[in-house]
Amino acid sequence: MTTGTTGSTDTSDTGAGPELKPYLRLLTATQFAFNTGFYAVLPYLATHLGDGLGMAGWLVGLVLGLRTFSQQGLFVVGGALTDRYGPRPVVLTGCVLRIAGFCWLAQAGTTAGVIGAVLLIGFAAALFSPAVESETARAAVTHERETGTPRAQVLAVFSAAGQAGAFLGPLVGSLLLLLGGDFRTACLAGALVFVGVLAGHARLMPRRPRRARPAGKRTLLPREVFANRPFLTLCLAYSSYLVSYNQLYLALPAEVERATGSQSALGALFALSSLLVVAQLPLTRWSARRIAPRTALVAGLAVVAAGFTAVPLAPDGPAGLLPAATLVVLLTLGQMLLAPAARGLVPDLVDEDRLGLATGALSSVSGLAVLVGSAATGTLLDTPGPVLWGVLAAVPLAGAALALTLSAGRRAPEPGTTVTDQL
Repeated sequence: MTTGTTGSTDTSDTGAGPELKPYLRLLTATQFAFNTGFYAVLPYLATHLGDGLGMAGWLVGLVLGLRTFSQQGLFVVGGALTDRYGPRPVVLTGCVLRIAGFCWLAQAGTTAGVIGAVLLIGFAAALFSPAVESETARAAVTHERETGTPRAQVLAVFSAAGQAGAFLGPLVGSLLLLLGGDFRTACLAGALVFVGVLAGHARLMPRRPRRARPAGKRTLLPREVFANRPFLTLCLAYSSYLVSYNQLYLALPAEVERATGSQSALGALFALSSLLVVAQLPLTRWSARRIAPRTALVAGLAVVAAGFTAVPLAPDGPAGLLPAATLVVLLTLGQMLLAPAARGLVPDLVDEDRLGLATGALSSVSGLAVLVGSAATGTLLDTPGPVLWGVLAAVPLAGAALALTLSAGRRAPEPGTTVTDQL
């Protein structure tokens, strides 16, 4: 990407987040609202399907798996459509489909109806999320050129907003249930949130003129993305992180049950992970100013690996939850280091008019890796602890080794200096 000069005042060391332009504030608020509405419903879906509708356990698992596939696996479709038609129509369509999906799920009483509703909800996210994420990355690069604010810092605000929504959403759902509502009420509340998101974007999201593409860029799977070795290397490195982070839902419950005899402490550990979001912005400000994106990616993966290696080393007995808490803290801190850096590297590795497709592909490749990795991890849960946690630690370490082969990426300048490429 081109270099630029900045003469703006740096705000990265004031303790507040970067001063964002209205459009970036809209995209950040969108991420917060998206996760709030989504997580007001998702934590209660399995219980509703099993207890409310009487579905067998295997069928509940199938429905949840279909929802994940229709979302994560189809991100690449949403990204490609964003590149073709621009973010506005894709975001608005995703909002409409999400509203329809929640309303359908609220009324669905048959297996076919539930499956149809969750597929619609998942596909809505596959449209909405790549469009918003790629547009945020594009706007963050522009903001960096104009103000000198590191793109990773802007992307960290976006990520923190999503984490805050993921923390608030279940609380909203619980409050509705405590006030006498039911799963249908939670679904309708989630739909109402997306009505607000739809109205806000219909009013505030700019219309972007469609750009004519060169003849060589009309292929469905363009070579500049899917034969782009550095980008695919980034996908694999990022996948190692998501495979590791998914252990919060697979290996962590097993560890908590081993240490305490039940999984009742899981809620407190997930709350700990969500509350650590307060460290997101200071940590990203520091890393963006001090180290290159590749270094942040490698360091984050190393921290994640340390979380796994610490588990068999921590004491049992009265401190039985210490290994699990250590894992949660290090996984979360590693995520804070590496996720904004990885997202910030994407615009440097692909053409700007393929940014949506690349953003979607990053998530889809990672989703496939999680599917395979989860199946493999499940076969290891009964193995001795050092073997299990050693194998799990090897995954992010392998990702860190891959990340070392990438270009360093752009490190943010010190206040008052020029923005330069360090590739």
